[in-house]
Amino acid sequence: MATAPAPLPAILAVDDDPDVLRAIARDLRTHYGDRYRIIRAQSGAEATAALDELAARGDAIALVLSDQRMPGLSGVDVLRHAASVAPDAKRVMLTAYADTDAAIAAINDGRVHHYLIKPWDPPETRLYPVLDDLLASWRAAWRPGYRGFRVVSDRWSADGHRLRDFLARNQIPYAFLDVERDAEARRLADEAGALPVLVAPDGTRHVAPTTGAVAELAGLRTTAERAFYDLAIVGAGPAGLACAVYGASEGLTTVMIERSAPGGQAGTSSRIENYLGFPSGLSGSDLAQRGVAQARRFGVEMLAPAEVVRLRADGPYKLLTLADGTEIACHALMLASGVAWRRLPADGAARLEGRGVYYGAALTETTSSAGEHVVIVGAGNSAGQAAMHFADHAAQVTMVVRGGSLGASMSQYLVDRIEAHPAITVQLHREVTACHGDDHLDRLTVRDRQTGATEEVEASLLFVFIGAEPETGWLDGVVALDAAGFVLTGADLPSAALDGWPLPRAPFLLEASLPGVFAAGDVRATSVKRVASAVGEGSVAVAFVHQHLASL
Repeated sequence: MATAPAPLPAILAVDDDPDVLRAIARDLRTHYGDRYRIIRAQSGAEATAALDELAARGDAIALVLSDQRMPGLSGVDVLRHAASVAPDAKRVMLTAYADTDAAIAAINDGRVHHYLIKPWDPPETRLYPVLDDLLASWRAAWRPGYRGFRVVSDRWSADGHRLRDFLARNQIPYAFLDVERDAEARRLADEAGALPVLVAPDGTRHVAPTTGAVAELAGLRTTAERAFYDLAIVGAGPAGLACAVYGASEGLTTVMIERSAPGGQAGTSSRIENYLGFPSGLSGSDLAQRGVAQARRFGVEMLAPAEVVRLRADGPYKLLTLADGTEIACHALMLASGVAWRRLPADGAARLEGRGVYYGAALTETTSSAGEHVVIVGAGNSAGQAAMHFADHAAQVTMVVRGGSLGASMSQYLVDRIEAHPAITVQLHREVTACHGDDHLDRLTVRDRQTGATEEVEASLLFVFIGAEPETGWLDGVVALDAAGFVLTGADLPSAALDGWPLPRAPFLLEASLPGVFAAGDVRATSVKRVASAVGEGSVAVAFVHQHLASL
């Protein structure tokens, strides 16, 4: 007997005004009816019942759009219920001008992703663009399970975490089958004889595959189509993606080379709330997904995972050697490889990495944090956003901070939220000196830097945000670096670094000590470590690229 096809994901529209509900349902069906089921509810009670029924059947709920002012249950009540039964669904409030304060308050409360003001005519400019973005983000994170990859592992496997993290950051749908909880997972593990096991959509099974093998199974491109490009970009973080979008949109043949996954360090952020144009914030994975889609739309060729191991110049050409031995030539090169989180200098941390000790937000561990004690080490915005994210899931979140305040390195809005959150405790003048556990982390040694006293703290999850380091060893001796390994550009270049400069002009603002090589984002010395500034640098650099190409 043939298996019945899964129902389309649902969009639920809620409004107590029959005319408004009819209009919104009409507009939704016109634009989304071929990809989603459009469900209507004329009251808050009817909406919550519909949500309960969809969740009980296991149907996918993509978006809930609810009016605010309704008798009985309000729109906020409906969206709060939607967050509890379908936490991945996008939630939008439909409101009048007089209710925008309530909508903004609901956004700050974390229950609403966006709000729309009545009337939304014309929908082509005031409704569909907003919902298109939200639904694209939802689809990128949708895990339909049996239709995609399955990772069979236990929650403390470092290799299992590596596979899940790679799939998630590359926007590849997958389901995680925990051998401790799932009978099917235990059967697959017994048949394979080892863990972790990756089950591909075609049913083939692969024991502890490399990320390169996973990329091949998923159809990711890892080899270049051409031998030569106008512009090559190393790194697909915000700076690299912005450079790719602007370069390709202006007619440059462009290739982007990323060693792991698009988004860079920002791609692991649980929430970016101060990025212009996104009043309710967006996750790092959302930003990466949108940037990749935009770059591909303009014809950018993306290689991931692929690693550059060598750079050399041959006249006006820049030659990049990849880890597999292949070579790519270009006239202009953008270095946007970002930085990597600095490793925690604590006993046992390296041994337990991927088994309770993680660098960055590691959002694949969100489910594992339910009911647990989560410790965050660090005091920057990334650490603060991670604390707020895990506080919605964990029983307790403790921030361990070396300094005497959060405000020294964290935005004030985030400091205020952390201090007001009942589940978050901040410990100042503290540092983690040891990580303990056999097969996974179970406790930490925390030292008071003022008194020298230590205490042991029970914790199964530790997320580290203690600064970052550039991975630019492959550039040493080719372009000038500062003492910490960051790329020097423009006016920051010392005169000694320009002894061999062959051009009559001085280096451009974002140009390195080798003509035609540019740097943007976190890898550049003296850059502002913010997503918006990285995007700005990547965009501005394209103007210098054009000037360089015109001079050849």
